[in-house]
Amino acid sequence: MKRPLLIALFLMILGTTSGIQAQDWPNLEQFKDANDKVGLPLENENRVVFMGNSITIGWLNKRPEFFEGKPYINRGISGQTTPQMVLRFRQDVIALQPKVVVILAGTNDIAGNTGPSTLEMILDNIKSMSELAAANNIAVVLSSVLPAFDYPWRPGLKPNEKIPALNKLIKDYADENGYIYLDYFTAMADARNGLPKEYASDEVHPTVAGYKIMEPMVEAAIAEALNEK
Repeated sequence: MKRPLLIALFLMILGTTSGIQAQDWPNLEQFKDANDKVGLPLENENRVVFMGNSITIGWLNKRPEFFEGKPYINRGISGQTTPQMVLRFRQDVIALQPKVVVILAGTNDIAGNTGPSTLEMILDNIKSMSELAAANNIAVVLSSVLPAFDYPWRPGLKPNEKIPALNKLIKDYADENGYIYLDYFTAMADARNGLPKEYASDEVHPTVAGYKIMEPMVEAAIAEALNEK
């Protein structure tokens, strides 16, 4: 191989590698400054971190009054899958020292947002987050994945069949390990195992009415978790 061609090939590989290294795949920068500012919990503060995706951050955006005046910290990032959440779990949950973490995750994995993923792979990541929390004396609330008949951005994946199957795995795991299972699915699903438009205009992301269904349910789960600590 001629020297100029070899140099060009080396520079191309170096550029590609640098691009990979520079990519913040789990989005660790999203809440870095906010985490630095939040500080440690006050004495007797019942801090709760909400870990999730667009459904979680959408909750804060559409229903900010639900979070106001409460020791609730929202750490949802739109589009995220469970492997991304595992990578940021230490800085976005554990370092904040909450008493409870509410995990709502898995629908974007089924949608294939970061590549193909089996239900077992999704559950493994949820297990990893749960075990990290438990090892740091954080009570775990595992939310069911919300219903979805289909994904507008990637139709034909049959989430109305896969989500109930994943939820069963999550519930069984929660029951076996003493975690609290929060069953949004049963309260919100229609006859198609989807979200009715009243609860989600795009049938995936909750409306205000959808979040109002979820709010008393999550508060009951948080209270239960705190009582068990």
